[in-house]
Amino acid sequence: MHNTDCIAMLLAGGQGSRLAPFTGQMAKPVISFGDRFRMIDFPLSNCINSGIRTIGVLTQYCSDSVHDHIMDGEAWLRSTATKHSGEITMLPATRVSSSGCYTGTADAIARNVAYVDEHHPEHVLVLSGDHIYQMDYRPMLEFHKASKAMATIAVKQVPWREAHRFGIMHTDEQSRIVKFEEKPAAPESNLASMGIYLFRWQDLRSMLLEDAANPQSSHDFGKDIIPAILAAEESLNAYPYEGYWRDVGTVESLWEAHMELLDGEMNLTTEAWPLRSKEVHPVRAPYVSPQAVLSNSIAHPGCTIEGRISRSVLGAGVSIGKGSGIAESIIMPGAKIGRNVRIHRAIIGENAVIHDGAIIGESNHGDIAVVAPGEAIVAQLINSSSRLKALEQLEQYENSATELIGTGEKRFSNSVMHY
Repeated sequence: MHNTDCIAMLLAGGQGSRLAPFTGQMAKPVISFGDRFRMIDFPLSNCINSGIRTIGVLTQYCSDSVHDHIMDGEAWLRSTATKHSGEITMLPATRVSSSGCYTGTADAIARNVAYVDEHHPEHVLVLSGDHIYQMDYRPMLEFHKASKAMATIAVKQVPWREAHRFGIMHTDEQSRIVKFEEKPAAPESNLASMGIYLFRWQDLRSMLLEDAANPQSSHDFGKDIIPAILAAEESLNAYPYEGYWRDVGTVESLWEAHMELLDGEMNLTTEAWPLRSKEVHPVRAPYVSPQAVLSNSIAHPGCTIEGRISRSVLGAGVSIGKGSGIAESIIMPGAKIGRNVRIHRAIIGENAVIHDGAIIGESNHGDIAVVAPGEAIVAQLINSSSRLKALEQLEQYENSATELIGTGEKRFSNSVMHY
């Protein structure tokens, strides 16, 4: 796959209001995921691993947070075989819009037609910057070429309870899309658009310019461009994808995606399919106490751990004090957890500070407790029965840790320290 054959346009301007408070100071695509990655690392790495090395990144909300993460793109472009080959170009809305905003996903591409034209591609791959998945785009491109379709959309069956959140497809026996519904209240299918579109550039270019001139349009792929292709009876195909894919649009889905990671439903990085990211250097020397216990967890090697961790994910620079117990939780980079803290089913934001003795997530099992980035939580005066309840809730997740084999300096059970 050559740059002139197919280039990627990566939509990374989303605010992600349903992921508040994590999106207060950063765009949704750069929310932390796993022990050392950001959401946008997935589509960027997918492109590089698929041989697509010309990528335009369209930013809008908190664009500096995306630019600071990607910088010159070398974290993704560099490799032994193709050193300095390709380009990742930042395309902020302020560059092409007097308002500093894109009015829709189609408007974002339309305002950057000149950038695409400079590269003379035959095909353009349009991607979202905030989905968690690992996909080789080359088979999809070959499928698209063989079908001679104007456009091809990657699709995946989603749980029926979530279908109303997506663009829903109806296809015939030849995988041609015959009907499309954007976020239907009562979906008749659970075949969802993954927000991955392949177009012949000249066809898409014409449609974008026509749409831009339509004052009635919302200038969105799902609401306007895809329906227009169907109305014109042009060929529009669905490309089925069977691998892991998550649209992380809510606090609950962010937590669930991490639990699925711990369950082994996906691997963050392999030799065959490396997940690249901007390198993060710990601000202090890592340390794992001889008394620390990690069970079924993932922790960045730049952590300081003196407590008990069960079924949790710890980012770079996290510190866990003595006597603290953490279960089924996500501790984002830079968070500081004091001594004798109890955390259960929670997401702790970047650089948050949890002071000694605090209890987080001890009530209401149906909700995920959230601590905002940079927030400080001070222990409240609680009675002994409340503290006992918190300890009991953690005990069932720590049982496996008490049955570890061996008595070495560092005790781990089905856990990973990612170096």
